[in-house]
Amino acid sequence: MIDITKTPIADLPTAAISISYETMQMFVVLMIAFVIVMTVIDMVHKKSAKFFYENAAKGKANATKELSAGDKAGIAVSTVIEDVVLSGEFCNFKRRLAHLLTMYGFVLFNAMTAIIIFGGAEAAANALYSQLWHLGAIMLAVGGWWFWLFIRVDVRAEANKWYNISQMDMFSISLIATSTFALIWSYVGGGTGATFFLFILSAVSLFAGVLWSKFSHMFFKPFAAYDKRTTKADGSYMNLPTITRDDPEQQKRHSMELLVDAPMNMGLGIKREPPSHY
Repeated sequence: MIDITKTPIADLPTAAISISYETMQMFVVLMIAFVIVMTVIDMVHKKSAKFFYENAAKGKANATKELSAGDKAGIAVSTVIEDVVLSGEFCNFKRRLAHLLTMYGFVLFNAMTAIIIFGGAEAAANALYSQLWHLGAIMLAVGGWWFWLFIRVDVRAEANKWYNISQMDMFSISLIATSTFALIWSYVGGGTGATFFLFILSAVSLFAGVLWSKFSHMFFKPFAAYDKRTTKADGSYMNLPTITRDDPEQQKRHSMELLVDAPMNMGLGIKREPPSHY
């Protein structure tokens, strides 16, 4: 049975293969460095910053309204509350709930891990920190497994099996493995056995594999959401045509001639049947 009043981290300094808090702190710093370096490399490789800059310049030219500092501040607050805190971009309740469990579980689990490791023996002995550590791991595991087994895009839509794995699944698998092995590590009583090394391997895969996973998107997502709201408010609409397709100026904004004179309800037939595999 898991003792939620104590994390297995507290036993590492006295384990058969002892690991000091200083060593654990170095490991955490190394993982943070991996995330920063890999995220920067990802931005350079995908030219994300260049895209946002060029798109912003183009949007400014298409804007019909100049936003004040107050307007931008209001948009920033709305973005944080609706898109980040509440994950309002997910219309499907089950997907939003799974995402919120995973997101807040990830934040809580990692925050408590850092607090305990950098707080030393005193923080490791704090029952509240331990309970929050376990709560975060449980939320992360539930959200991750829920997504993998019931929401993940595959199966009937692409004639794939649920256990088919590709590079794009690395982030989800690393999250699930890290939280699951953390709970198993706590269940078996800590120590530096096989479960501990599987937990460490999963954590390294999660943080050092940013370049090959979706990890970095959590940093880009708020900026993309803010940009989307800003372009809607200033009238540039992300440099895309608005719903007023009968306006000749809006028709010109279509990149495909096929869509220039298309009716507004074209393609809505896809909504007649709700998807069962997304």
